[in-house]
Amino acid sequence: MRKEYDFSRAKRAKDVPHLAKLQGEMAGKSRITMRVDNAVLAAFKARAESSGGSYQTMMNEALKQYALGLSLADVVRETIREEMHSA
Repeated sequence: MRKEYDFSRAKRAKDVPHLAKLQGEMAGKSRITMRVDNAVLAAFKARAESSGGSYQTMMNEALKQYALGLSLADVVRETIREEMHSA
């Protein structure tokens, strides 16, 4: 049996603050399908679990740094500069 749903009072996502925020956060991103090695995925998931972050966000950041030509040393230097500046 199918249930009937009444959507007559439904709101557009842009009119619901939480949903509008989520849409805004996703602006500028594209959904893709990509195959990665199981070991690579496991490593990102393990790091995300231990830090409480999202493995997808971590993978995106790693790809962004690679695309910008940043090495790990560059990232560490920049982090140290930011920390020294804020202290």
